[in-house]
Amino acid sequence: GRSQLPALLQWWERLGGEGVTGPGLDFAADSSLVQRALSAIRGTPMPTEVLARTVFGLKQAPPGLASRLVYELLGTDRRVEVDRQGVWRLTAVPSLGVDTQLDELDYAVVDVETTGSSVTRGARIVEIAVVQVSGGRVSGEFESLVNPGLAIPRWVSRLTGIDSGMVAGAPRFEDVAGVVQENLRGRVFVAHNVGFDWRFVAEEMRRSRSLLPSGPRLCTVKLARRALPGLRRRGLDSLARFYDVEIVGRHRAGGDARATASILLRLLAAADRQGVNTWRNLQQWLTGSLAPTPAAPPDGHTAEA
Repeated sequence: GRSQLPALLQWWERLGGEGVTGPGLDFAADSSLVQRALSAIRGTPMPTEVLARTVFGLKQAPPGLASRLVYELLGTDRRVEVDRQGVWRLTAVPSLGVDTQLDELDYAVVDVETTGSSVTRGARIVEIAVVQVSGGRVSGEFESLVNPGLAIPRWVSRLTGIDSGMVAGAPRFEDVAGVVQENLRGRVFVAHNVGFDWRFVAEEMRRSRSLLPSGPRLCTVKLARRALPGLRRRGLDSLARFYDVEIVGRHRAGGDARATASILLRLLAAADRQGVNTWRNLQQWLTGSLAPTPAAPPDGHTAEA
């Protein structure tokens, strides 16, 4: 029981439970047992043995077994913390400081190609790319075809060039989920029409690893509306033309993600010229509650369709 706490705490710390801080995206377990545990300690902190009885229904179990089960269930979940007396309580997930400078943040620019437009109707990812942006430049990339486990519609193949034969030997999402998770963790999730990519990635992570992502997101469409109010169209092709960004591999995850990353850097520079340089300012600006300062034309361009 209590004598095992130091060893269990060391195990938990090695897994990342203590000292894991920093802003950006994180992942939490999605299971009925985890939800039951969170509900149990939402009102009041709870000792390990009591939590084990509540969550697992263990009325008479060796203290060591109770401790091990609880630590295996919650040990790496940043939504909870445990003190050295073995008492569990909810904790705030590390989040972005409101005054964090935009150029100090790390970004994960994501693009997915899918079998359809609706997650709720069973569409799956067939290709995913994550371009990491840090310090004003691209710092890493991940790209992979994904076998969705179902036939790819002909209209998708015509649009993307990806057909069922191309993905037959590709990994399933569960095979690349760990790499995707590490490329996203601690970063701001960015995409062009971010809701679309977010829903697909979140559902694939839930399906394959019982994990749900949470954290800051940024949409380059919304950012373009504020940074380039004179630009009538804010599709990826229009923004690429405006900023002279070449899209090598349009409607492929890697090509679109790399182009979006280049556009993101230009849009953030445009925001900075208008006095928007912190995460708080950016959120206020995107919602219209912050008026920008007068700005010079971005990159010497004039607005065009």
